[in-house]
Amino acid sequence: MEAEIANRASVEAAVANALAIAGGIDASDVEVTMEKDQIVLSGTVGTVGEIERATAVAMAVEGVHNVQNRILLGGFSLDGTH
Repeated sequence: MEAEIANRASVEAAVANALAIAGGIDASDVEVTMEKDQIVLSGTVGTVGEIERATAVAMAVEGVHNVQNRILLGGFSLDGTH
């Protein structure tokens, strides 16, 4: 069990690092968590392109098999509230 938690933390850290150094995305407001066997991305970015880029970057990280992207655009949720 502890090895699984340690592995999860290392995959989360690897994805967060990949997002931080990837070009074409400002990941300062993106949070990376792992739920079951998938990476979940949440937070906000400035453009739709960055949302798509975040998924691609996360999928490229070793150990990542599924990505659920919950990133929102520019600090606004879909209903227009903050």
